[in-house]
Amino acid sequence: MPFNFYAVLVSTLVTLVVGFVWYSPKVFGTIWMNETGMTEEKAKQSNMLKVFGLTIFYSFVLAFFIIPNLVVHQMGAFGLVGGDVNDQAYIEFMKVHGDSFRTFKHGALHGFFGGLCFALPITAINSLFEQKSWKYILVTAGYWIVSMTIMGAIICGWK
Repeated sequence: MPFNFYAVLVSTLVTLVVGFVWYSPKVFGTIWMNETGMTEEKAKQSNMLKVFGLTIFYSFVLAFFIIPNLVVHQMGAFGLVGGDVNDQAYIEFMKVHGDSFRTFKHGALHGFFGGLCFALPITAINSLFEQKSWKYILVTAGYWIVSMTIMGAIICGWK
């Protein structure tokens, strides 16, 4: 596999760490709460085990299936051989190009553009139909852009 599974596991936790900071009252939490109509009382009624459990699950899906395809160019060769890491052409390709563009900086760049070109449009489309404000759209999409930038850096740079 052309990416490190430990990087995927660490990246899975990025959304929690970024969310803890991003949605804190001193950053964007108050704006988000005002834009969604969320209150402290309503937040306390949430099933936090379910919320955090599903957040970890979906973050893993993102970190394992989506982010590597955006940030690790070697995934193309991996896909062409059907995931057969013993395929001689794949082995030769990886000998020559295995570390090409495999830096934290490169992964961050592609993660950023993944967030900008996927997360922002998806968030904006849903939010427009839900009649949410542009403040809400930018806070929510900004969270995903930052998260995907960090996830991309970890998955691409950690060899």
